[in-house]
Amino acid sequence: MQFKWMNESKLSESKDRLELYAPAHTDFFCSSESAGEEGITPESLCNAPYYYTEIKGDFVFKVKVSHEFVSTYDAAVVMIMKDMTCWAKHCFEKTDFDTHAVVSVVTNGESDDANGCNIEGNTVWLQAVRMGNAFAFHYSLDGEHFYMTRYFHLQVGDTVKVGLVAQSPQGEGGIRVFENLTIEHKTVKNIRAGK
Repeated sequence: MQFKWMNESKLSESKDRLELYAPAHTDFFCSSESAGEEGITPESLCNAPYYYTEIKGDFVFKVKVSHEFVSTYDAAVVMIMKDMTCWAKHCFEKTDFDTHAVVSVVTNGESDDANGCNIEGNTVWLQAVRMGNAFAFHYSLDGEHFYMTRYFHLQVGDTVKVGLVAQSPQGEGGIRVFENLTIEHKTVKNIRAGK
């Protein structure tokens, strides 16, 4: 499957492993609100490296992610995109509460922001599932048992961009690691369960 760049960055690739570099002050977030003094409202940015492929129809996209969690909002991300104003991302992020958490953002013109489960350690599996215009995000600690983080709808066409983002909105950047990426072209029986 062919991957393309939006906001190209450094990439190191070996067997079943991608290391994607997040430059300083990079993110995908759309907000008409001004950023708060203490970072309560993230700044509007669409400049993070996005390494993606285009997938037609239903799918299951799964990858193991890890990073060093240096600065607030540093994250390794799976993102689904129709265009710059219609997209969703599933992040393993250093939150503004100083936790490592599975976070989701859905954007339809404006971005929302939802913290999910806190995770011990620096590694987790992220999964994105499509069934028509319905989507679900899941996480796993072992790559076998997945739990739903978010269920949502996006008005998209047959084909969407799906891929990996390395972000560092408030930090000086760093490496985000993605391993054992798989893409299955299938329709799941239960989108909430992801299988």
